[in-house]
Amino acid sequence: MSSPAAGSAVRRIFIDKQSPEAYQALVKTSEAVHAVAAGAGLDRRLVELVNLRVSQVNGCAFCLHLHTRAALRAGETTQRLGVLAAWRDTELFTPAERAALALAEATTSPADAAAQEAAYAAARDALTDDQISAVIWVAVTINAFNRVSVMSKHPVRAER
Repeated sequence: MSSPAAGSAVRRIFIDKQSPEAYQALVKTSEAVHAVAAGAGLDRRLVELVNLRVSQVNGCAFCLHLHTRAALRAGETTQRLGVLAAWRDTELFTPAERAALALAEATTSPADAAAQEAAYAAARDALTDDQISAVIWVAVTINAFNRVSVMSKHPVRAER
């Protein structure tokens, strides 16, 4: 098996279409996680902020597009969405949101043990146990969807 020449693109398969049973299981997991988040009292805007921040860290254009629209529908502001990548450098986010975002980042990049411990400690101060669990599940789930879209190279097309 030969490798492609430098700079040439390899045709990707959409793994969600290639293995629909596995993808539907992920969708069902996502639905369960959203119910858990709602049951824990997490606002839909916060769930979408977590989805967006994790997608930013992972560089998933498709999920960024999808969840930006969902966040706007949930009532999120363009100002907060515009600075989300630099959330630590602004006062626009509540302590609970900041704790959730740090916990989502720690879930996405777990190799940094010190950051993970700090994020978890902050979450213990700002969120309930149910909310901590829900935030971690939201981050785990969007990480999985990010991998599906990144590895499939799902396109983002211009809106009309």
